[in-house]
Amino acid sequence: MRALLALLLFAATAAHAAPKSKAPAESAWRTWQPGLEEASRAKKPILVDVYTDWCGWCKRMDRDVYARSDVREYLAKNYVVIRLNAESARATTYQGKNTTERSLASGFRVTGYPTTVFLRSTGDHMVNVPGYVAADRFLLILRYLAEGHMDRGVPFETFEKTAP
Repeated sequence: MRALLALLLFAATAAHAAPKSKAPAESAWRTWQPGLEEASRAKKPILVDVYTDWCGWCKRMDRDVYARSDVREYLAKNYVVIRLNAESARATTYQGKNTTERSLASGFRVTGYPTTVFLRSTGDHMVNVPGYVAADRFLLILRYLAEGHMDRGVPFETFEKTAP
C-alpha cells in the first residue's frame, strides 16, 4: 500500500512538474469575402476548409492537421485560408453574384466533409480534395499546388515520389 501511495504521489508530482504544452495557435482563418480580397492583393492561392459543425472528421482535421506547426507555417507563408460552413445561410458574394456559404459549397460540388477546396488568387477553382487527409500527405498536396506542379502538368503521383 505504501509503495502504491508513493507511486501515485510521484506520478502526480511529475505530471504537475512536466512542462505544459501550449494549445496550438489558431490559424489565421478568414471569412469568405475578406479572404478573397486578401488573396487577390497578396497574389496567393486560397485554401477553403469546407466544414460543418457536426462533422467529426472536420474536428479531427483541425486537431491533427491544421494544428501542426509545420502545416500552419506553410499555410501562413503560401496561402490565404478561409473557413466555409457548408450549412450556413450567411450571405456573401462570389464572382459578382450574391450567394450563401451553403450555395458556395454546393457550387464547388462539395458532397462530404471535410472537403478542402483550392482556388487561385483570382478566386478561380483549381481542385477539391475530399475527406480527411493526414498531415504529411496534406503538406505534400499544399506544396504540389503552391509550387505550381499541377499547373506544369506534373501528375501528383510523380511529385509525391520525387518530393524531398
